[in-house]
Amino acid sequence: MRTGNVEYTSFSGWVDPPPDVLPALAGDLTCEVAVVGGGLGGMSTALRLAERGQDVVLLEAEFCGHGSSSRNAGQLAGAPGGDIQLLNLFFRKKMPGMIRLAEHAAYHVEDLIKKHDIDCDYEQTGNVFAAVSRGQMGRVRRVVKILQRAGGHVELGTSEELGIPRGFLGGMRETVGGIMNPGRFTSGVRQALLCTPARVFEQTKVTDIRHGRGQVAITTPQGEVRANKVVLATNAYAGEWEVTPPRLSVPIWVIEVETEPIDPARLAALGWTSRSGLVTQHNIMENYRLTSRGTIVFGVRRLERGRTYPLPRREPDPALVEELAAAFATRFPALSDVAIDRAWGGWIAITSSWLPLAGQIDDNLFYSIACNGHGLAQAPYVGSLIADLLVDGERHEDLEGLWMKKPKFPRPMMMGRLGLRTIWAVDRFNDFVNGSRRNARRGAAPVP
Repeated sequence: MRTGNVEYTSFSGWVDPPPDVLPALAGDLTCEVAVVGGGLGGMSTALRLAERGQDVVLLEAEFCGHGSSSRNAGQLAGAPGGDIQLLNLFFRKKMPGMIRLAEHAAYHVEDLIKKHDIDCDYEQTGNVFAAVSRGQMGRVRRVVKILQRAGGHVELGTSEELGIPRGFLGGMRETVGGIMNPGRFTSGVRQALLCTPARVFEQTKVTDIRHGRGQVAITTPQGEVRANKVVLATNAYAGEWEVTPPRLSVPIWVIEVETEPIDPARLAALGWTSRSGLVTQHNIMENYRLTSRGTIVFGVRRLERGRTYPLPRREPDPALVEELAAAFATRFPALSDVAIDRAWGGWIAITSSWLPLAGQIDDNLFYSIACNGHGLAQAPYVGSLIADLLVDGERHEDLEGLWMKKPKFPRPMMMGRLGLRTIWAVDRFNDFVNGSRRNARRGAAPVP
């Protein structure tokens, strides 16, 4: 692929920043509930609270939707994140609840789109766990058995049966969910929130969170908010305050890239009739999806861990863009001459269990965090469940399934620089072996 004229951006490639960024908090105020963080989780929490008549304030360091909410691949997942086989090994009894949560989350987002008439190019295509080798196809079959046994709505098939490109052997389709423009969806949720009585302050970085006189005091550069209850919905950015439990999550940098517009006839020749988003079954996935603007967005493949807070602003590494381009050319050889148009990245949060988490730090400080790459669906849903808990005093069964009784978390395994590099190396070794086998069957020279 051609990568010489890539536009690198420190924001999303899906949408421009909002033209109406709200002013920062200036002065002191009080409220019933304060939400820290203006991503999909925080906005959805505040939106539900406002709809239920609560006095709510939302504080966002940049502008609502600035983080991973608008930067992801736009695949609305209907199954849990993480390694399904490992999750089944360690949390088998939880699997039915995890699957129910994932599917309910996708339905919740579809309802949000309809309720607020959000124009985000949503297509109810489902998404496919796609196999690029026989080994990955075997893994897919095992995952299908796990999910179907636990009540998941998934189906196994060849590439032709699933309507995905012939460069993939086949896979498993989640029949729930689909693809969208996540930037436009996030902008739509933001506009819905701004139409409520909720008080929203953008460009307002929280510098400290502490208890005092039965309330929680939230300090910002130009003022202070005192709230009876506080919800931390900052995902990868949660480690900036002492009140945050140690090892709550690990911040991980991932990137997405987008091709130039591709001739419709060339796209049609791929056999991608279902338009389902694709996620490969590497240990660190590759994702691929079509867009309404005639391009293909793809990314991830490598994870980079954040080391210090505050997390730095950054643009994608050109070397990683080159690596992703080479992978794209392997998966889509007929499009190997297509150029990459733009690249962007963002910080996401990974938990040590690879499960979404919610809980309380004390009586009036709550958190929801880290959907492990599945936040487009799960963050809005969990946020709404947190809001209902604050109003009703009872936890929904889906929230109960991820609720932490104590905010104590083990050290995450394989999330250090060496561990992530090792996982990446295993994936590349398997790609090399599988590529050599394919070439041997075709009578070609081994992959160099």
